[in-house]
Amino acid sequence: MEQPDYVRINRAQWNERTQVHVNSRFYDNTSFLAGRSSLMAPELALLGDLSGKTLLHLQCHFGQDTLSLARMGAKVTGLDLSDVAIAEARKLNAQLGLDADFVEGNVLEMDRLLGGRTFDVVFTTYGVVGWLPELTQWGRLIAQHLKPGGRLILVEFHPAVWMFDDNFEYIAYSYFNREVITEEGVGTYTDGGEGLQLRSVSWNHSLSEVLGALLGAGLRINHFEEYDYSPYDCFSRTTPAPGGNYYIAGMEGKLPLMYSVAAEKP
Repeated sequence: MEQPDYVRINRAQWNERTQVHVNSRFYDNTSFLAGRSSLMAPELALLGDLSGKTLLHLQCHFGQDTLSLARMGAKVTGLDLSDVAIAEARKLNAQLGLDADFVEGNVLEMDRLLGGRTFDVVFTTYGVVGWLPELTQWGRLIAQHLKPGGRLILVEFHPAVWMFDDNFEYIAYSYFNREVITEEGVGTYTDGGEGLQLRSVSWNHSLSEVLGALLGAGLRINHFEEYDYSPYDCFSRTTPAPGGNYYIAGMEGKLPLMYSVAAEKP
């Protein structure tokens, strides 16, 4: 199947990023292989007991979170656009002796990629929805692949963050999904990528667009929260926040940096 240009562009840049990320201090594969969980407090608070649950992890990158979920007792399937990331995830899975399944492909084609499989939990976190041009199909596909009574766990960076330029000095983009954001830049959000020249295509999605897509797909939202911090030091101008988290300097306690949603399929 022929892919839209944005899919080819974004696959290429995530392939480049992955080759840096797997060896970065940011992801610290050494401690991960030794037993460290890569999951953060906001998603852990929502996940609960995963023993014996089937779980679909959308946009799983090279699999650290997917495999952390497997260590919690879930039977996991990770899906990602990047063939390089999926290959690295499979390597980690083999090194750890786990039984996770990894699927390469576009999240908006998960019906073709996964067939009629359904899951107890769909999980997707941190820098995911912005790579999708619109969310109606995304919401419908999530609902389609949840079992009755199944749950969606979404933890995502706040759309207010993506309004700013990279240095958080001025408003560069609309809060609403009114433009294609095409960027060319140097480096990635981890250490080690100083020489990377990357092109990306993304979109900003307001909270109403995200929540509306889930509600429109028939899911019942039973949790929503916004946070004034990031658990990752992945932005410019960060400064420490309580609990090992990060603020944007000069905007401490003023700017929402992420949000979380839990929803259920009736």
